[in-house]
Amino acid sequence: MARRRRRRGAARDVGGLIGLAVVTLAVCGILGGGAYLWATSTPRPDLDPVTLCPVDGPRAITVILIDSSDPLPDITRREVLVHLSDIATTAPEHGRVDLRVLVPEAAESRLLFSRCNPGDGSGLDEWTANPAMARKRWVAAFETPLAAALDKSLAPVEGAVSPIMATIQQIAVDSFTGRAVKDLPKTLVVVSDMIENTPSYSQYRGDLSFSRFAASPAHRRYRTDLNDAAVTLFYLERATARTDSVAHVEFWARWVTENGGSFTRARKLQGAG
Repeated sequence: MARRRRRRGAARDVGGLIGLAVVTLAVCGILGGGAYLWATSTPRPDLDPVTLCPVDGPRAITVILIDSSDPLPDITRREVLVHLSDIATTAPEHGRVDLRVLVPEAAESRLLFSRCNPGDGSGLDEWTANPAMARKRWVAAFETPLAAALDKSLAPVEGAVSPIMATIQQIAVDSFTGRAVKDLPKTLVVVSDMIENTPSYSQYRGDLSFSRFAASPAHRRYRTDLNDAAVTLFYLERATARTDSVAHVEFWARWVTENGGSFTRARKLQGAG
């Protein structure tokens, strides 16, 4: 009987050791997996508390230029808000988004919003980060102030001239030029009727041929280096302007290409101003 009890005790000891070994392996697996996730996850950059950009600079640049020199119809305004909100909120993570409005008399733009997209937390791992906290910060510090700036940007700013080329030239110098941004993806989005109107060149008179523009003083004055920026137009067709919209867009596509940019597309907005 004693021998049988010893055998049962030994069996229990062996079973306990096996169970302990299984538990130990499971714990080690969990710890190892966590360590692997931590070691292989992409380090989050340190962000500036005001701009939300990485302290060593943004990873991309998106500039949105609003030309509201004439009031937008309500349906057009609503469409613009939807499109621009989509573009801005889906900008590359840690990419800077600038929202500017054209100031006609100054031949430049005014900055309404400039922050980097900190990421909404959707791509974060719960083991190594805090997606809920990231989402909360994204809404409070990026999405909400961006929506307010977009709404403000569509307020009419009247002017006797429409210096679109000069304004894009200023944006190119301020945002797309220099060693710090040379290799960054760059995007320019313009919301406008695209009717250039300055003393040196006007599209309210004469034809839309590029040869007429090339013979004007504006050709050299507004020569620009867009530094490979991708340019998208949200094109508003004015009811009062007798302009061939197809020829007009073709003109701007050529202007963008001649000035070192990449013309991606033109989207005609609903409604007519």
